[in-house]
Amino acid sequence: MRQLFAALLLIAAPVLALTSAGVAAAATPSKPQPVIGMDSAVEEVAPVPQPPFEELKLLSEQAVEGMPTGNLSGLAWCGDALFTVSDRDDDRLYRLTANGALLNADVEVFQAPPPPDSPLPWGVRVRNWFSSLVRGGSLDFEGISCDAKGNRYLVSEAASAVLMIPPAGTGEWLNLPPSLVRQARARGMLLNFNALFEGIAIDAKAERLWLAAERERRGLLVLHKTDGSWKCAGGCVLMSEGGDELPPPQMGTKPMPKDFSDVALYKNHLYTLERLSHRICRRAADTGEAEHCWSFANEALTDARKYDEPWGMAEALTIDEKGAWIGVDNGNKARGDGEDRPIVWRFAAPAAGWSAKP
Repeated sequence: MRQLFAALLLIAAPVLALTSAGVAAAATPSKPQPVIGMDSAVEEVAPVPQPPFEELKLLSEQAVEGMPTGNLSGLAWCGDALFTVSDRDDDRLYRLTANGALLNADVEVFQAPPPPDSPLPWGVRVRNWFSSLVRGGSLDFEGISCDAKGNRYLVSEAASAVLMIPPAGTGEWLNLPPSLVRQARARGMLLNFNALFEGIAIDAKAERLWLAAERERRGLLVLHKTDGSWKCAGGCVLMSEGGDELPPPQMGTKPMPKDFSDVALYKNHLYTLERLSHRICRRAADTGEAEHCWSFANEALTDARKYDEPWGMAEALTIDEKGAWIGVDNGNKARGDGEDRPIVWRFAAPAAGWSAKP
């Protein structure tokens, strides 16, 4: 998929020439420029606990059957059902049901109205448009979360917007404040194509909503629902973090940008899926500060399960008392044992539980 993005950049280069100077000035992730007078919170750079990390134990893995477009990009329990979403599909969710060594993906179709006007700059919007022409999925849904009423919330990377789908009825886009993207960009996030919103979590009462910015810089943002409206209460940005890190040794020694590929909420803590490093980190819900991390690299990077890519493939996360569910977006590529369908892993909870102290 990253080869596709490189080709799209070449195609789009002439079109983007008129705005290249402005984009370049905005796209230096290591030195974000403050915006004077913005109603944003003071940036918190959350330190990551240091290795070695406890390795999680894999309990099971199941290939997903029935997602013809593949590209699994989110997981969430809605009531007693496990749902997933593909970033290639703009009109359907998949309900996953166990069938031996497989998970059958049963389609649930929905209708999404046209998305709100994108708050992203013109250059990024053009690249998103080129990408949708080649691969499909103009909305590029990159995460799913559910509230206690069974409403599903999907984050669109292409539109930087959130679609709410009720158990019965037509989806509607949340009225997010314009300051959300403005604050994120002022902190160095959401500057680059294919490095935008990548994960979503909502609390049971649908009063707090968290979004994860993927990479270059990665970060966490929060919105509060007050008087029926979503607002940046005291600022949207919880944390923003740049820089590179080394992947696990099984993947080589080339540093790559730190990333988040999903975020989940469990017992008032956030859990970030950190794709390159193959880690799950517990973070404070009100600051984004990392409190404890666990690794799943040893189980994910065996010869049989490893993909011939220099980055991680884990894209989806949901947490419960007994463990973690991790979804793998294989991009229709085969791993070492030849399996070329999306995969869902079930990991046991840490020995001392998710609330354990380092």
